[in-house]
Formats: sequence, C-alpha cells, structure tokens
Amino acid sequence: MAGFGDYTGFNRPYGLDQNRETNDLYDTRYQQVYGYHTPITEEYQGPPLIMDETPEEESNAFVTTAISVASLITENLLSHPFIVLRRQCQVHNSLRNYHIVPYTLLPVVVRLHRRQDFTTLWKGIGSTCIVKGLNLAVEDVISKGTGWPKEIGKCNSVLQFLQHFTLKCISIALVTPFYSASLVETVQSDIASDKPAILDVFREGFVRILEWGTPSRGRMLPIWAIVYPTAALGITKYFAHIILRKIAAKVIRFQQRHKHELSDSYSGNYSKSQNPLIEDINVKANIFSFVTMEILFFPVETIIHRLHIQGTRTIIDNLDTGTSVTPILTGYEGFLDCYSTTIAKEGVAGLYKGFGALVLQLAAHLAIIKLTTLVVSEMSNLLKPAHSPTNSEESHTQQKYLFN
Repeated sequence: MAGFGDYTGFNRPYGLDQNRETNDLYDTRYQQVYGYHTPITEEYQGPPLIMDETPEEESNAFVTTAISVASLITENLLSHPFIVLRRQCQVHNSLRNYHIVPYTLLPVVVRLHRRQDFTTLWKGIGSTCIVKGLNLAVEDVISKGTGWPKEIGKCNSVLQFLQHFTLKCISIALVTPFYSASLVETVQSDIASDKPAILDVFREGFVRILEWGTPSRGRMLPIWAIVYPTAALGITKYFAHIILRKIAAKVIRFQQRHKHELSDSYSGNYSKSQNPLIEDINVKANIFSFVTMEILFFPVETIIHRLHIQGTRTIIDNLDTGTSVTPILTGYEGFLDCYSTTIAKEGVAGLYKGFGALVLQLAAHLAIIKLTTLVVSEMSNLLKPAHSPTNSEESHTQQKYLFN
C-alpha cells in the first residue's frame, strides 16, 4: 500500500484499506498537512491547505520582537544615567570611595539631585546619540565607497573579512575625536560648566583633529595617542562580542533541543516553531554577550577614558560627597603609563572605580527586559482566542476536510 510504511501510527479513516487510490490521496494530503510538498493527485480538486502560524508561535515572535526593541532602547537611552555615574568615577583619579558596589552610590545620587536638577544624570545624551549615529554613517559611507562588507555575516572569504576588519578600524579612528568631545560632556559638572550646545560635539571634535600633533592646551595628549588604544578596544570588543554571542547561541540552542527531546516533541513542535526559537535564542545570546563585554573590558575602558579627559580642563561632580565639584588634573604620558600609575597609586581596585554603577546599569537593563516580557506575554494571553481546539479535534477536522 503506497506510503503506508512511512506514516506508522497515523489514524486512517475506517475502510480506506480497501481503496488504493483513496489511500494514495490520503497519504498525499497527509504530507501536505504536515509540511511535505508532494503534488496533489488528479482526483483531489479541493483548495490547497495553508499551514498558518499557530497563536503560540505568533505570540512568541511578538514577545521576542518586543524584547529586542526594549533592549535596544535601554542600551542606548535608559542606561545613560548609569553611564554618566560610572564615567565620572572612572576619570576621577583622586576618588576615595571607589563605588565598586552599588549601594554606596545611592546616597550620592540623592544628594546630587537635591543640589542640582533631575537632568544632572542625563547630560551629554544628545552628543552620545550623535556619536553613535556618526559611527554608523561613517561605516555606511566607507562601505559604499569601497565595496567592503559592513556586516561580518556577508564575509565569504578571508579577504572580505580583512576588509571588514579594516572598515571597522577606520570608522572607530575617525569617530574617536568626537567620542572624546562627547565624553567630556557626559562627565563635566552642570553647576561648574556651561551647558554645551547640541552641535558643540562637532566643533570640539574637529578641534581635536586639527591638533593631531602637539595640542595647544596644557597636558592634553595628541589625538593620535588616543586613537590607537581606542580603536584597539573597540575592535576587540566587537569581535569578542561576536564570538561570545555565537558560543552562547550554541549553548542555548543545545539546551532547547535537549528540552524538546525530553518532552518527546522534538520532531513536531520544535521544527514548527524553529523561527521563533531562533529569534529568541539570538536575543538571549546578544544580552549575554553584552553583559559579559561590559564586565571584561571595564578596566581597559577606565584607562582610555582617563586619557581622553586629560588636559581638557574638565570639572566633574565629586562623587565622594555629591555636594561639591573637583577638577581633573593628571599627567599620563600614554596608555601604559596610565596603567602603571593607576596600579601604583590606587591599586588594582582603582581600575574598577564606578563598577557599582555598571552593576546598577546591567540590573536595570535585565529588569526592563523581564518586565517587558511579562507585560507583552500577559497582553498576548488576553488577546488570544478564548477557545483553541485540542489535538484530537484538529485531527478530526483535518480528516473531515480532506474527504468531504
């Protein structure tokens, strides 16, 4: 009997074994219902079956999209107050309270808000967004002008990978002067400095470019001495992020597959919901990689931020008290000198000043994602149809549709 051995356990309607043509038709329609693409026999004149996504799959896809959007907004906007706190701690070489744990920052933040207005932790957000957009624009211009791949997923050879690597290095190097100007805006005190205009980041950035050699302001380092370590940090974080994301995705995918195998639903439900699962895996892998990168490269970021601030005559809020300001006066000669001086005068913990702000940032990031997941899931459940047929009802409906 055609196709019977391929579908063991499938419940055929009573009496079909007496009709070969009907059996063949039934097997063909079974293949279409369950995802195979065997042509329909000539005897069947009905409309083709279209397997739409189930409400559960649509709900999972909606939740995954909402999490991606929430993560993007949190990373670029809602995390800014914590970034301001952590950068102020990083560049303050004489800070007595290192704020490695989060709870030491809470009373300081309260005093900052009492002495200044609510926007004190949102300073520099405009220039920060401008620098991020400028980086994307530079990459796009270089990619279109040279034909180099802008995304690593489009690299199909070693040459294209090297071109992609070069594109990233050039874009980071070109944006570094503007990043330096933006960094100053995020750490300087509002009560001791004039509030910058929205386009001042471009003016200060071009000034740093023109002073490529020996700058005219005191102990400020030439921009080329800052470009190299900044580009090295940026490109290292980029490729480490990709590697960690792939590792995390493989681990999560293995766990999901193992979970479905244990529930005896791997061959059916897992394959049908493959696309929503892939999106969910990518979101989780991205979050894991982001958190890991921020923690691993925190000490290097501290050194590079100090090099950017040196000689800019920046006055920051004193996060020992939260009620006063202090100038930044340093005389580092470069990356290695900054590292050795910090270790000698502040200890290894000096490289982790403001780590508590990073902990608060990551905790808030994960909390917003969790809250988004709960809210969107509840909304999806409320909008879900009140009655969904059981498996037996669906099977009976399919059989009735095929032969009526």
